[in-house]
Amino acid sequence: MTELAVHTQSLSKHYRSLRSVTRAVDGLTMQVPRGSIYGFLGRNGAGKTTALRMLAGLARPTAGSAVVLGLDPQRETVAVLNRTGFVIEKTLFPAMTGEELLRFQRGFFPGWSEERARRYVDALEVPMRQRFRTLSLGSKTKLCLLLALAQNPELLVLDEPTAGLDPVVTDQLLRVLIEDFAGTGRTLLLSSHHLSEVEKVADWVGIIDAGTLKLEARLDDIRLAFRRIRAAGRDLPAGGPTVVTSRVSGGAAEYVVRAEAEAFAAELRAQGATILDIETMNLQETFLAVAGKESAHVSVEVLA
Repeated sequence: MTELAVHTQSLSKHYRSLRSVTRAVDGLTMQVPRGSIYGFLGRNGAGKTTALRMLAGLARPTAGSAVVLGLDPQRETVAVLNRTGFVIEKTLFPAMTGEELLRFQRGFFPGWSEERARRYVDALEVPMRQRFRTLSLGSKTKLCLLLALAQNPELLVLDEPTAGLDPVVTDQLLRVLIEDFAGTGRTLLLSSHHLSEVEKVADWVGIIDAGTLKLEARLDDIRLAFRRIRAAGRDLPAGGPTVVTSRVSGGAAEYVVRAEAEAFAAELRAQGATILDIETMNLQETFLAVAGKESAHVSVEVLA
């Protein structure tokens, strides 16, 4: 059995028009270890949802390959769907109620757990008697999550799972994902804009920008590696081999480095600079450095 739940190699999805080519996903290579909670992060339009749709067999790659639980999602779509719970496009039969959708779905999945389904109805406060089309965005999200969790899948792939949820239900969902799902050794691939939520649950993180993976590492390794350095002096350098972003103005500079902060600080001191501070960074600060507007968009190596 492979140690990876998901592996993509140079995966690309391009949309062509008469005048241009949109590179929604452009050479994406990512590795999601089995048993991990993998936070898949990126700005709007970075390519997250398109990448997840290719993993589900809902979009055909322009180039490259994807393997999900040892299967090709293009040629073995049904086998992938039998073992994976996807919540990507929150669209179900609009005229069906939650109860009707529950009865409809359970016949398709050999691992379906009615006990889990009923438990999640209560835990997520899902309105089961309303027709899907009448539900709020938050309730539609909860119902889709319920159906995916009740499949008892080996891999759960969620695109913005907390969208429209209030803080109480969000907290309950995160508990379910950690204790009832990932805590059993299964794999969770989670795409979200809520970085503080991802930081609470994830042990691996991948950051995508412009369709390309900029950073993939264990979250603990990111915390150990990334540092913000503030320095003062004359003729401060604009960058360096490990510098992700820099701001140099007059006699002051601020750098974000992805590794070897002390070595870079020593180089600055050797050039006559005074090191004012070396700070640790949280996930949001790291994300903004790697994928934000101030990023130099240099290649950021995989930390492992």
